[in-house]
Amino acid sequence: MEIFREQVLEFLRNRGDADRAKQAEELPDPVDTDRDAAMLHELGVEPSELLAGLGGGDHPHV
Repeated sequence: MEIFREQVLEFLRNRGDADRAKQAEELPDPVDTDRDAAMLHELGVEPSELLAGLGGGDHPHV
């Protein structure tokens, strides 16, 4: 699934992880949760956790 990089940044900021949000600015846009799973994992973000944090996909994706 593809999501906007800004959604990943906001997810990290919302959980109080500003340092990792800064690192996440290097993610491609859009982020592909399959292709970029390793990068997300390095940031401490599991795709399932991210998608749940986005309201189960209610937000627009590319």
